[in-house]
Amino acid sequence: MSAAGAGLLGKLVGQTAVYGLSTVVGRLLNYLLVPLYTYQFTDPADFGVVTEFYAYASLLNVVLTYGMETAFFNFSAKRGRNPAVYSTALLSLGLSSALFLAFLTLNAQPLADALRHPEHPQYVLWMAWVIGLDALTAIPFARLREQQRAGRFALLKTLNILVNIGGNLLFLGLGKWAFESDTVPAWLGWAATLYDPQIGIGYVFIANLVASVVTLLLLAPEFLQARARPELALWRQMLVYALPLLLAGLAGMVNETMDRILLKHLLPAQVAMQQLGIYGACYKISILMSIFIQAFRYAAEPFFFAQYRQADARVLYALVMRWFVIACSFIFLAVMANIAWVQYFVGASYREGLAVVPILLLANLCLGVFFNLSIWYKLTEQTRFGTYLALWGAALTLVLNFWWIPRLGYMGAAWATLICYASMALLSYLLGQKHFPVPYDLGRLLGYPLLAVLLYACLLPIEGLAPAPELALRNGALAAFLGMVFLLERKRRRSNA
Repeated sequence: MSAAGAGLLGKLVGQTAVYGLSTVVGRLLNYLLVPLYTYQFTDPADFGVVTEFYAYASLLNVVLTYGMETAFFNFSAKRGRNPAVYSTALLSLGLSSALFLAFLTLNAQPLADALRHPEHPQYVLWMAWVIGLDALTAIPFARLREQQRAGRFALLKTLNILVNIGGNLLFLGLGKWAFESDTVPAWLGWAATLYDPQIGIGYVFIANLVASVVTLLLLAPEFLQARARPELALWRQMLVYALPLLLAGLAGMVNETMDRILLKHLLPAQVAMQQLGIYGACYKISILMSIFIQAFRYAAEPFFFAQYRQADARVLYALVMRWFVIACSFIFLAVMANIAWVQYFVGASYREGLAVVPILLLANLCLGVFFNLSIWYKLTEQTRFGTYLALWGAALTLVLNFWWIPRLGYMGAAWATLICYASMALLSYLLGQKHFPVPYDLGRLLGYPLLAVLLYACLLPIEGLAPAPELALRNGALAAFLGMVFLLERKRRRSNA
């Protein structure tokens, strides 16, 4: 690859690091809430409520942004950052978010009844406002990414997470402890008033709502920059581009969240919420992979759009993919090699579901590969293929979940997720090579994850050894993986020199 290409790759790495700093640090801090939830609420059914509502929220977030972020990137790049693009996208999401909030505010109780939480309509109301406010801030955050203002983006995202964490610690940490304890110091007596057992796990939603309001206020300068007059014709063009992405995004979110929604409805009622809570907590352990993928996507999507006219762009895309797979393979092995202590991030009553972790890590790896591959239909404006692929994945997800969940429980949901994402990545690769060929190194893209899985399999027989030798062997496998990557990549570099 040329020196210019290497420099561009370095630029992407730098931006990924900045976005990743806020994402990784913030979500890792957020990850620390998992012990708070699973140790404070020892009945997995309580955490099942959180898992369920955030599954609904993920679906609704896609609906309320309806592909407008990607449309904003596309039209900004092709119109020389025309300020009308920003104003048009912002007004569109503002109006749709207002309609959504009005509808759910007026219908909170009927919706709570339909979701089998008739005693908690406030859960519906609080989450509705979280979803609506997050949709409203999507375009200002996209503008920060488009302007490559990674620092401000990272700061605001980090503050959002810190406020959310602070609220959780205040209500569910200090408040719940003070309410239930008989040994609260007199000067902390006020803390007991922070917790109401009738709300219980609902404080998770309250803390999130407070964080969303704070973020909205901090984005005021970005909202005030929308001075250009929105254009109706431009809005129609953006919708034509974005709506296929909405369908693709919605189908993709079905792939990601439908397992948690269906678990509640396909398992016997007496165990459904408990099983959902166990699955949701263990799902969180695979967060390291999803954190990296999210940080990468924040930087990569505008980067790929910016480089698509360059002569060596396709070689650069292949290089990015290879190192992305290497990083994800390392994360898989790092988590599974240290699962003996990672498991303590969830309470004891949740650990029976740890068997889903390696399956979900591999599923996230396949999803990340699919995100990388998806650039071909976005760059060529053939976004209908994204819809086709996502619809295929959604159909497969539904079929496999309806088939396996009643028979295998949450293990069936995990396997369905892996098979869905792997098939989507394969189909996207085959279609992409026909419409927008990129010289991906298939041997290494398949070989590095296989190497990580084989090394993990070699570690299974050593369970039960003395702690020191076991720790040395497990992390020796990590060193072996890195050593083999180094040798193989050095050999490749020399052969290309």
